[in-house]
Amino acid sequence: MKETYMHSSTMKRIISFDLDGTLVTTEYVDAVWLERIPEIYAETHALSFEEARNIVEREYLKIGPEALEWYNIHYWLEKFDLDIAWNDVLESCIDRVATYPEVPEVLEALGTRHTLIIISNAAREFIQKEMEVLDIGKHFSAIFSSVSDFGKTKKEKSVYEMVCERMGIEKSAMIHVGDNYLFDYVAPREARIEAYYLDRDGTHADEDHVVRNLKDFEKRITGL
Repeated sequence: MKETYMHSSTMKRIISFDLDGTLVTTEYVDAVWLERIPEIYAETHALSFEEARNIVEREYLKIGPEALEWYNIHYWLEKFDLDIAWNDVLESCIDRVATYPEVPEVLEALGTRHTLIIISNAAREFIQKEMEVLDIGKHFSAIFSSVSDFGKTKKEKSVYEMVCERMGIEKSAMIHVGDNYLFDYVAPREARIEAYYLDRDGTHADEDHVVRNLKDFEKRITGL
């Protein structure tokens, strides 16, 4: 039997957003991990940028996004023997932080009717930098880093369950949206939480509970 979720468009809900790739473009995190870290590695070890980037990316892939270390700037600076403060690395790319175009309007609209939160795989250090730059933090009642707050990635359904416990809500009161199929769609649904997969590229456009952008998501959950 097909799983369905029943809710009223007028009922106050907890609307949970992923951060990078959902609210905020990936340009900032890509600049940190794929540009700045390789640049520093190249300078430290007297290599070309391309040589350094190849080495750095190989090491990233050995860990993979399901491991906590993947998100840990302290781990990578130590592993690569880079003598630079983590804050300086993050600050050096801060001009690359930006939201997707529809985000301010969607947050303003949904925030008048629902309680908004963020559940991100990003480490707290990254989240804080992004919130310092962007004028969106005011919309959120709570911001959770799965790796910093729970020591888990969002592949674990328990992350969503623990967020519900901390918020003091039933799982049926939450709706989550994000751009990672496993972390933002499969895991919350395993926890019996309504979830939408944000597919900005349109590769899953015909599937149920798939949205192309956050304006589409807003229309889906408000019944417009």
